[in-house]
Amino acid sequence: MENIQAIKQRFELIGNDPKLNRAIEKAIQVAPTDISVLVTGESGVGKEAIPKIIHSLSHRKHAKYIAVNCGAIPEGTIDSELFGHEKGAFTGATQTRSGYFEVADGGTIFLDEVGELPLTTQVRLLRVLENGEFLKVGSSQVQKTNVRIVAATNVNMLDAIKKEKFREDLYYRLSTVEINIPPLRERKGDIHLLFRKFASDFGQKYKMPTIRLDDDAVDLLLKYRWPGNIRQLRNIAEQISVLEESRNVSWETLNGYLPNASSSNLPAVIGQKKSESDFSNEREILYKVLFDMKSDLNDLKKLTLELMKNSDGEKVQEENEGLIKKIYGDNGEEVEEDERTPLEVLHLPESRMEKHTPKPVMEDKYHFAEEIQEEETLSLQEKEVELIKKSLERNRGKRKAAAAELGISERTLYRKIKQYDL
Repeated sequence: MENIQAIKQRFELIGNDPKLNRAIEKAIQVAPTDISVLVTGESGVGKEAIPKIIHSLSHRKHAKYIAVNCGAIPEGTIDSELFGHEKGAFTGATQTRSGYFEVADGGTIFLDEVGELPLTTQVRLLRVLENGEFLKVGSSQVQKTNVRIVAATNVNMLDAIKKEKFREDLYYRLSTVEINIPPLRERKGDIHLLFRKFASDFGQKYKMPTIRLDDDAVDLLLKYRWPGNIRQLRNIAEQISVLEESRNVSWETLNGYLPNASSSNLPAVIGQKKSESDFSNEREILYKVLFDMKSDLNDLKKLTLELMKNSDGEKVQEENEGLIKKIYGDNGEEVEEDERTPLEVLHLPESRMEKHTPKPVMEDKYHFAEEIQEEETLSLQEKEVELIKKSLERNRGKRKAAAAELGISERTLYRKIKQYDL
């Protein structure tokens, strides 16, 4: 078994990052077997190198190796490309054609961007993985194939499964061994090394001196997030090699080639986009309104109970000034003498059982209000008895719950029940 450094030299892999070394080590270990392998990683990290390592170190190395980009084949023809078709199977099928699985029998197939496969094709691929059988398009004859499948994707497969874009059973068949290639931003020590290699290669290719970075430019190179990974780094090195006359690249020059280089590199939490049918925000507003209404009702019950207990309305108003302001609001202005008090708004008497005649409205701003004929109020005792009866009925005779609703203790409620013979 070859060591990691020998494999790097053989396949021109550059870098000494521990995560990269671990990925290569796993590829070396699984190569002699026929286990299906799933290579994961962001776009541009170099996932295509792993299947080549696996094939070259396996017993299938003398057979064919076919790389298929599943995202580049149209959905209507991908079954024909992978499994072949019979003559006359569809319009344009003028002759029988062998698919990749038939041609690569005994070898290895690399399915790049496997997450882009249509669901119907995924069912066919699952059958190949399970028992090595497949059907050509337009044929009823089952054919056998002996291929090793190595797949790669930059899609989050678990999310794709949740969205029902990828079959869960196929995912577990493909990912018997999963090899993850780290993004370039997690390989800080390899970034400058890779840039120097690319600059040297392009200098030889275009027959010009190799470009070199200043210290400030090297710092910028390492701090940049590289969303396109190694592919983007290679393109940047090629652009600078061709376009810049000066072979010494400064911070300003490099910054001009890096998109959004001046933006913050701090991580940010990005929530999932809500659909137009998501009413969660409206629901939260309604809940808040209902809770506020419930709080106001409890405050009103407490104030009403205080009025029933205490015949002195002015004293109650003074003791519960904060509560009254909370319920009826406070615009910061003093209450004029001819304005109605909160007691008058509640239509309760200021003194014991006297019929109250509301004072006329002085300002024209209440012209829209309807005139309300005030009904004769009940006596204090009758009102209290009525409240207790209704509370007991709502709580099905449970005194503890009724006492909590009325805002009094259970002992006080029991005493009043005895007092009024309820």
